[in-house]
Amino acid sequence: AAGAAAPMPARALSLFGLGKEPVPAPEDVAAPPAGAEVTASGLASVVLQPGDADAESPTAFDKVTVDYTGWTTDGKMFDSSVQRGQRATFPLNGVIAGWTEGLQLMEEGESRRFWIPAELAYGANPPPGAPAGMLVFDVDLLAVK
Repeated sequence: AAGAAAPMPARALSLFGLGKEPVPAPEDVAAPPAGAEVTASGLASVVLQPGDADAESPTAFDKVTVDYTGWTTDGKMFDSSVQRGQRATFPLNGVIAGWTEGLQLMEEGESRRFWIPAELAYGANPPPGAPAGMLVFDVDLLAVK
């Protein structure tokens, strides 16, 4: 039809992770398991794969490179560098508080699952497009700079 928007080229779709299957949610996405480590702020986590014991843990002022996937507690994936096929690098003090706190618990090479309470994520009334409530992330800490 005249004036209809052309579909995005497949390359553009894959660049944004669109058109790819979502990463399946873990079975324990709804709530942290009984054995989870819980910080004073309410951040819960479980180590999925230990890192190098001699490796560096980031500080809030470091840049980190990660692979991650995030879900809401009903199992809906809302973001994933894994799905996009692009690792993410960012300053640790430039993200949600749950990430800033949680990644400092990790060692380079470690994989960890986090249950981040809403107050450490986007709050009770998140900005448009941001997920509400507790968020669950699987994070692989690949590098600390």
